[in-house]
Amino acid sequence: MCTGKCAKCTADLLFPLGLLAVVGNILLFFPNGEVWRTEEITEKIWFFPGVIGGGLLAFMPASVMRAAGLEGSCCANRCGMMLSMLMSVFGVAGALYCMIISVVGLQEGPLCDTGDGIFIYPFINSTTEESYLFNQTSWVVCVQPQNVVMWNVVLFSILLSIGTLEALLLLAQVINGLIGCLCGTCINKNRPMQME
Repeated sequence: MCTGKCAKCTADLLFPLGLLAVVGNILLFFPNGEVWRTEEITEKIWFFPGVIGGGLLAFMPASVMRAAGLEGSCCANRCGMMLSMLMSVFGVAGALYCMIISVVGLQEGPLCDTGDGIFIYPFINSTTEESYLFNQTSWVVCVQPQNVVMWNVVLFSILLSIGTLEALLLLAQVINGLIGCLCGTCINKNRPMQME
């Protein structure tokens, strides 16, 4: 497969993944589909792992990759492949950012009201053996917002999965971009030469 076509396919996969990451991050702001005050929302959501890491920093290299893979594009050459390789490195950094913030968000657990009207992180000091992630019965400690634990676990897990997929795709594009930079994109090489 040509490096240009591979770059285009990778970009076509990154766009929907980035969009899902942005939507997942936005949904984290509305636990159980409800609007809460700023100080009642889990702190790690404000780091925007899906918007910045999984979204913007994935859209930028995907745009360059798409241009490098389009026939007749100004980027469909070795220079375009080198640019896609460099942008993919930034994309990998964004995907890692999304993954790290998601893991920390999962580890600390959600900010919630335990029944006394004060919002705290009830699971923050739990060890791996007593983690709330493996003990669903401990989720009842969070009274408000309802189902906030499940909401955070599901959405941070989705962001972690998306970040992992994006990192793998972007790392593959770094290798593909290096090959394309050294060997060319092979776009237009299959066309017969036209006689003038």
